[in-house]
Amino acid sequence: METELSKELGVRHAIFGFTPFPAVAAAISRAGGFGVLGAVRYAAPGELARSLDWMQEHTGGAPYGLDVVMPARKVEGVSEADVEAMIPETHRQYVKDVLARHGVPELAEGEASGWRITGWMEQVARSQLDVAFDYPIKLLANALGSPPADVIARAHDHGILVAALAGSAKHARRHAEAGIDIVVAQGYEAGGHTGEIASMVLTPEVVRAVDPLPVLAAGGIGSGEQIAAGIALGAQGVWLGSVWLTVQEAELPSRALIRKILAAGSGDTVRSRALTGKPARQLRTEWTDAWDDPAGPGTLPMPLQGLLVADAVSRIQKYEVEPLLGTPVGQIVGSMNSERSVRAVFDDLTRGFERAVDRVNRIAGRL
Repeated sequence: METELSKELGVRHAIFGFTPFPAVAAAISRAGGFGVLGAVRYAAPGELARSLDWMQEHTGGAPYGLDVVMPARKVEGVSEADVEAMIPETHRQYVKDVLARHGVPELAEGEASGWRITGWMEQVARSQLDVAFDYPIKLLANALGSPPADVIARAHDHGILVAALAGSAKHARRHAEAGIDIVVAQGYEAGGHTGEIASMVLTPEVVRAVDPLPVLAAGGIGSGEQIAAGIALGAQGVWLGSVWLTVQEAELPSRALIRKILAAGSGDTVRSRALTGKPARQLRTEWTDAWDDPAGPGTLPMPLQGLLVADAVSRIQKYEVEPLLGTPVGQIVGSMNSERSVRAVFDDLTRGFERAVDRVNRIAGRL
């Protein structure tokens, strides 16, 4: 599954795998794809450095990248405490009420939340970049679109390609104008933050909008046949995230959550602002229902919502409160029915791709 982009980056398969788990990212790169480590959960630079050290030791020299969360507009002089102070007391009380209804225990005294998403704060993302640029990463991706111009220039100075996610052709054009090297066309079906246009429509629109920049297709892709479809639509590869959640190398916080993912169908997800304040596709749970309930106070904008619910999400995960337990995941969850290794997933992807290409070749040969 080679394309011009995969050849430029030195990988055998044009499969870009986004994951928050270093072991998964490294396994993706070792399998011939391009592993991309999500940095949003690393609040302290030292934590990210330790993971990148581990990546260096376990990728076998294969290339890999980093995904950060950074707004395009630079904001200075705002601390996490400043943002916390903006959260209304009514919303804090609503969180307490939802947790109390489901009997979710408190964290132990002095126990810190394991789900602080301070990575949404720009100064945290910039500190992550200070660490990352000391490593031989080959790609910097930004989940919120184009990073600030100075970040793009800094990445290019290090010989690093910059990618940005787009949910529309309009967004993609803005990325191209900002100097982005790769656009990830992320369709409605995708897990996490996503727009409202389906992948089958979005991918060719973005390809046309940013030509000749390379485009990666994302959203609803979990088989080799779907990879072939993305490339047929003009993409130079695919960006996969959800399919890695249930691989054996992943580090999901609970077996209960893994069981829920494996049992879920493609209709069991919802785009909700419950997690971060921006629409993000995730498993539908009683937690998302509570935040989407018109009788509730409604969600707060990013990053307020993420800071508001951080401790609650940690408590739900730690005590495995199944009605509330969820995770960002795409509609492809309906095809994620077993735990396999990253290598086994790649084997299935490559075989499916070959089947799809053979079918198209047979049809072309009869015309």
